[in-house]
Amino acid sequence: MTQPTDTLFMNAKQVADYLDLNEKKVYAMANERQLPGTKVTGKWLFPKTLIDRWVMESCHSGMLSDRLIITGSDDPLLHWVVGRVSQRIGSTGLVNYSATDSRLGLSQLAQGFADVCCLHWGNESERDLRHPALLKRHALHKQWVMVHAASREFGLMMRNEHHHLGQDVEQALSLRYRWLTRQEGAGARYHFDSWLAERGMAGTDLNLVGTAFSERELAASVARGEADFGFGCHGIAGELGLAFVPLGRESFDLVMPQGVYFRQHLQQLFAVMQSPDTLSQAQRLGGYDLTDCGKLIWSPV
Repeated sequence: MTQPTDTLFMNAKQVADYLDLNEKKVYAMANERQLPGTKVTGKWLFPKTLIDRWVMESCHSGMLSDRLIITGSDDPLLHWVVGRVSQRIGSTGLVNYSATDSRLGLSQLAQGFADVCCLHWGNESERDLRHPALLKRHALHKQWVMVHAASREFGLMMRNEHHHLGQDVEQALSLRYRWLTRQEGAGARYHFDSWLAERGMAGTDLNLVGTAFSERELAASVARGEADFGFGCHGIAGELGLAFVPLGRESFDLVMPQGVYFRQHLQQLFAVMQSPDTLSQAQRLGGYDLTDCGKLIWSPV
């Protein structure tokens, strides 16, 4: 392969030279979505880092198929499942879950830094509109698929001594009480801002004491008494023994390149998620429905 100049993107001719292919073959593979690329003003552009990754993936047995890197939204049940999958595969592979937030996770997926992005954005009834809309902000979305993981309850988290305040929202929103928020791009932040907007309020109207960068971080801060209230899923509250007031349900989904869907480690993950042990853990945490776990719910075709 001829090494191209130091560049983020290559055109079809550069890819053909780089991979020692006929240029017509490159166009054909791009149109069939076999190569990672996008059309800009009618011309194909190919991210070099993703072309390199595609080559690695295409090697015998897939050099990267022995690992699965998960990013995006936080979920305690998925952390639990990843731990069990890691024990199953032992030293023969790697499954890693590094939670960020929905939007950042999609950006990491688009740049090839992760294999799977966890996503939740808005109420469950809005999933088929809001989730694809987020995916379509990325040029590579036509190479992705979305698979359902779980339905989750979301709402207010607080220590048990404040549970009565969760029933009296106006009192909880008074400046006497301390709130934690999430960063922009987090699904929980979207819920929080929407909930406040319904009451004609914004975060600046509250006694905000900080920003947590995962639901676990937020819940742990509330449990330690560093804040009184925050938004999150029922499972996070259940994991840390917090009181919880449900406000709705959301769809927690997994986005990935089409080829990743068939990886052995991902299929193992779905198998563990649907096991009796996981169903019992979901019940202990609270607020989960795994009925359609593993179901393909969106593809670009």
